[in-house]
Formats: sequence, structure tokens, C-alpha cells
Amino acid sequence: MTLPDGLGLDSKSLKGLLRGTLGDPHSLLGFHRTADGGRIVTFHPGATHVLSVVAGQQVPALSIPSVPGLFVGEVSPARADEIEAKLAAGELAYTTRVGADDGTLRDGPDPYCLPPTLGPTDLHLLGEGRDRFLYRHLGAHPRTHQGVDGTAFAVWAPTALGVGVVGDFNGWDATWLPMRNLGGSGIWELFVPTVSEGETYKYRITHQDGSSAYKADPVAQAMELPPRTASVVTRSHFNWSDGTWLRSRAAAQPLNNPMSTYEVHLGSWRRSSSDPSRPLSYLELADQLGNYCVKMGFTHVELMPIAEHPFGGSWGYQVSGYFAPTARYGTPDDLRKMVDIFHNLGVGVLLDWVPGHFPRDEFALNRFDGTALYEHLDPRLGLHPDWDTAIFNYGRREVRNFLVANALYWFDEFHIDGLRVDAVASMLYLDYSRKEGQWLPNRFGGRENLEAIDLLREVNTLVYREHPGAVMIAEESTSWPGVSRPTYSGGLGFGMKWNMGWMHDTLDYFANDPVYRKFHHNRLTFSLMYAWTENFVLPLSHDEVVHGKGSLLAKMPGDDWQKAANLRALLGYQWAHPGKQLLFMGGEFGQRAEWDADGELDWFLLEQPLHHGLQLLVADLNRSYRAEPALYQRDFAPEGFRWIDASNADANVIAFLRFSADGTRHLACVCNFSPVPRYGYRLGLPEKGGYYELLNTDSHYFAGSNQGNLGGIMSVQAPWHGLPNSTSLTLPPLATIWIVPESQRP
Repeated sequence: MTLPDGLGLDSKSLKGLLRGTLGDPHSLLGFHRTADGGRIVTFHPGATHVLSVVAGQQVPALSIPSVPGLFVGEVSPARADEIEAKLAAGELAYTTRVGADDGTLRDGPDPYCLPPTLGPTDLHLLGEGRDRFLYRHLGAHPRTHQGVDGTAFAVWAPTALGVGVVGDFNGWDATWLPMRNLGGSGIWELFVPTVSEGETYKYRITHQDGSSAYKADPVAQAMELPPRTASVVTRSHFNWSDGTWLRSRAAAQPLNNPMSTYEVHLGSWRRSSSDPSRPLSYLELADQLGNYCVKMGFTHVELMPIAEHPFGGSWGYQVSGYFAPTARYGTPDDLRKMVDIFHNLGVGVLLDWVPGHFPRDEFALNRFDGTALYEHLDPRLGLHPDWDTAIFNYGRREVRNFLVANALYWFDEFHIDGLRVDAVASMLYLDYSRKEGQWLPNRFGGRENLEAIDLLREVNTLVYREHPGAVMIAEESTSWPGVSRPTYSGGLGFGMKWNMGWMHDTLDYFANDPVYRKFHHNRLTFSLMYAWTENFVLPLSHDEVVHGKGSLLAKMPGDDWQKAANLRALLGYQWAHPGKQLLFMGGEFGQRAEWDADGELDWFLLEQPLHHGLQLLVADLNRSYRAEPALYQRDFAPEGFRWIDASNADANVIAFLRFSADGTRHLACVCNFSPVPRYGYRLGLPEKGGYYELLNTDSHYFAGSNQGNLGGIMSVQAPWHGLPNSTSLTLPPLATIWIVPESQRP
């Protein structure tokens, strides 16, 4: 490379600039003092002329033909003194004016005359993996820096030879805006004046072998609508109005409060009435879904993953933008508005969170700086055999920091009320879905992923410490001990755990024709053998209504009436069973078809009495459940439960009691999972006197056969089932009834 004599520019640095491997572009570009005054060096590929403006005076720049795009302007000693004084005072020292062949002009401050936006403390915390607010320091943040409006970019890429930020603002030419490597932290940083909200960008990362790749920002807080993959500069302008909700949440005890959750995939709950191909937006969902949850009486809505993901068919479980709410439904502030409206309606919001794996799309986290940065290099640790995805390197402090900060981000920035952590079992076991020889043991020779355990404990500890009243829920499908036990007692620290065993056993039982159910009675009773080993959520989730498994209604045997009756009985049983309950959308009205993530629920079914009756039942279940403390105050204590009749397999009948925290209230749940009515069924009860039917899933109101006890029952002093009193009941066919003492009638 030939340069004019006397410029004093470093040839090696110029080559690095052109190749994208210049780690300290500020050493070449920007203002530099010289023996003759000073020099302003700028690099603008495609420009025809450049001049700088110093204290109102223009300083023309000389184009260097041997380095197209490089311009050098000499300034006098007096002007150099002025520039140095302003830089020392933290003020804007000069601006540049760039002209192009098409006649366009660009005016603005020079990025390379400004100091870093990250200080030593930021870099220290990031380097140690202890930056609780990582998302405030990395990523793209519009701000005013040294009196200049623009955007601060920062990205972690420790082995990169060079990083440049690219976007519409520089014609996607990475040589134009090379970033500065901030020493041993592995952070690359650049403040770019005039770049503002809404602009798209990526990083061009030059690898050690000289190749390069364009990558989305791992900490971007917004991304383009898929299939586009660029990151988007954004910041929030939203003003929250949910202070009352948050204060109430902080004072609550989630384990002892009612919790009835409606699981939702936002894109397929409903579609636009004017354009069925379009899912509802966050703002439309705020109104329609929020009010539907109120109408149905659900305490919480659980959203399947809404962090940005390239493939809609993953339902959000293969995340590419961990800090970016998906653009499919609107902007981040639209999501904030949705949560705010839900809170003001009295509905909590839970999110599915996916720290177990990430897709290997080339634009995202995979081999981010040309090395296995976020994942393990060895496929025995870093490749998920079930989903062909990458597994995070939980032992790397920066990766752990990324995930911890991400979990807290959704609470901090979007006021969510809890996370349901996906695929926890795949994180806990090094041999998960692997055969002998396909996995590596931990340092003690065991199969436990010690780094993942530490991560989960840290996340849970911080969430509960910083967001009182929030809840952390594990989807953990094995018998790992202490998932929902405190970390100080050796547990993982979750508040609750999905009871996958109850779900599978219960659905297997109900899939049998009633004539054969007596041979599977233990599937009903087994869950009470371990019900208090964890704080369980009873899920009837999306996983059970896809991939050929059939909808909840379709799983039930018999004709249409029997299918609906079975489902009503199942739901009545689920709501009374110890634990919190979760129901996937469509189950509340008996969706017939399997869930289709590309369509919407079959709302037209509500025109039919059987389906409308199911919907009315779920609303009534939630209303009665929330009104009766015996159904929720002691979900996780054996004192809150007592069997009445657990062994009546031949009749397909079970009966049990639930008790309130102070023991003054109780409810009896009796289930007849046979199509035959049971007349004169003797039931033991704690109290003598009047009882009434709080719920009868066979009511004509729910499209049942309307058999029962005419609403009232009298218990007499006649011991039965080990209790001092008893009554004679009519048990409707394929039905669940709840009875409570008259003294508890509202």
C-alpha cells in the first residue's frame, strides 16, 4: 500500500481497516495531534469529498487515492488546541460533512472523536460474569453521549480479529464503522452519532482465519419480522400503570393463593377477523385475550415463548433473540402495554423461557465469533440430539451471565409475573437422550450437569430476591429430587414443578373405555403417593394435543356426549386435585382437532351446546375454585388432603376431601368415571348436617344429563369411610361433583 510522503499514517493499521481486522480504529481514525498541529482522519467509502467543521471553520480533507474512502484533513495548531480542549471537557470537538456522487450530503459528529460508552466498572462486571444489567450495557442503546445524539453499540466477541457495525446508516459496509476492542474484556464498542430508533443493524465479525460473518446482536431488544434477521435499534417510551398489581403481588404468597393458568400460543389463539392469515397483535390480544381470561376466571395466562425465533414451526422454543420480543405481534412497547392491561384486569402473565438450547442458524448465536462462544465445542456436550440445536456452555461465566440477566430482563422490562422454564431435564442430565459413549461425565464422574444446576439455582435465587411474589416453574420430566425446594436445603429453588407423571397417568386412564378403567385405577391414585414431594402444577398442556396425540376431547372414549362428559369429569377432578392447574387453549371448550399453530382455534364450535357447556363449566370451575380456600390454600401440604374412597376400582369411583389452611373449611370431591349412575352411594363426611352441591359437571347448564342431588344433601351421624358422618348420594354418570357444608355457602 503506497501512501503520500509526510502523512505519517500506519500502513499496517490501514490494511487492518480495509480487511476488518483493526482492533483499535480510534488509533488511526479521528483527531490526532501532530508536530504541525493536528490531523483529522476519516474513512467514508463511496464519498467524493469530506470536510470537517471546527469552531465554525471548515477544514477540507484530502482524498487518498491509494486508499479509496480515506480522507485526511490537516488543522492548525490553534484549531488543534481548541479540539483538545473540547475533548478534555467532554464536549463535541468537531463535525464532518460527507458528500457523494449522487449529490447527497451527510453531516454529523465523527464517531472516532468520542470516548467509550462503557467504563471500567462495566467491563469488570462483564468480564467476571456478574453484570446483573448486562442488557443495559451490551446491545444497541440510543442515548446522548458527550452531548451527541446517537446509538451506543457493544458486543461480546473475544476471539474476533475485528468487528464492524453495519446497517442502512452506512450502506451495510463494515469497513466504514469498525468497532474498538476494549482490551481483555472481549467487548467491542462504538458510539455512532445520528443512528436512531428503528434502524436495522448487524455486526460483521472477522474470524481468526480471516473469514467473516454477519451476525444479529445477541442482546438486541428488537429484531426484524422473520424471515428477516437483522437487529433493530429500540428503546422504551412506555409508562406503566400497574403499580397496584405489583405491590399486591409482592405481598402475596403464590403457593397459598389460587392459580389457574390458561396456556396460550399467541399466534394461533385467534386470527384477525378481517384477515384470517394475520395473527392478532399484542394490542389486540391485550383487549381480546385479557378480557377472555377475566370472563373465564383464569388467574394467569402463560405465553408460549415470545422471544424472537426464526422458525414459527418451533412454536418459539428455538430462540434466536433472547432479549427481543417477537416482531410477529408488534413492538416491545406493545408487549409492555399488553402486560399492563392484563395486570389492570387482574390477570398475571407467565412466560415460557428456553435456556436449554438454541438453534444453529448462522445469523445468530451459533459460532458467534467464529468459535464455540455460547455453546460447547464438543458435540457430546454442545449438541442436542433431539432437536439438532446447540447447548449453552453453562460453565462459562459470560454465558451464565447472559442467561441470568436474560431471565431478570423479562421481569425488569416487561413486569412479567413468572417464568416457566422449558426442558429442565435436558439441562440437568449430561446423558439426556444420549447413548453410552455419546456423553461426557462431570468432574466427579457423574451424569449431572453441575454447571446447569448452578445456573438454575442462581436464576431462581435472584428472581425471588428481586421480584417478591413472582413464581418460577420448572418443566422437569424426571424424578430429580428437590426441584421446587429452596436452594439453602439443596433444592433447585423453583417455586413449582409441572407434574408430568399426573398428566400422563390421568390421560392414559381416561383414554380407556370405562369398562376397562377398573384395571387402571392405580393411575388415578398413584399421584397422591408423591403429591407433596414437590410443589406441583397439574398441566394439560400443548404437548398433549399435537403430533398425532389428538385433542383432549378426541382422547376421550365413546360418542360425542360421552366424550364431552368424560372431559367435564376430568376437568372437575383436575381443579379439585392438590396442586395448581394449567389448561392449554381450546381445552376449555372441547377443541375437536389437534392444535394447529398456523391456524386458530375452532371458535365456531361454541355454537354447539356440548362445546358451549364445556366453556361454561371451566368458567364455573374457576369461579368456585377462587371462592373456596379449601381448594388452594394447602395444595402443597398433606394436611390439606384426605382420601374418602380410594379403592372403589370396580365402580370407577374416587372421593377425597380438601381442607383450608385453618382447617375450618372443607370440600368433598366425588368422581364417577363410569357411564352408569350410582344411586345410594354412601359417602363418609366430617360434619353432620346440610351440604350442598357446589359443582356438578353433569348439570344441564353444562350440557349434561342433569342427574344429581337436587342441590342439597343431608349428612347424618353414621360412620363411613373412617369418618364420623355420612350421606347417601346420587353420582351422575361420567361426572365429578363437589359438595361443601351449608355453613360455607357464600
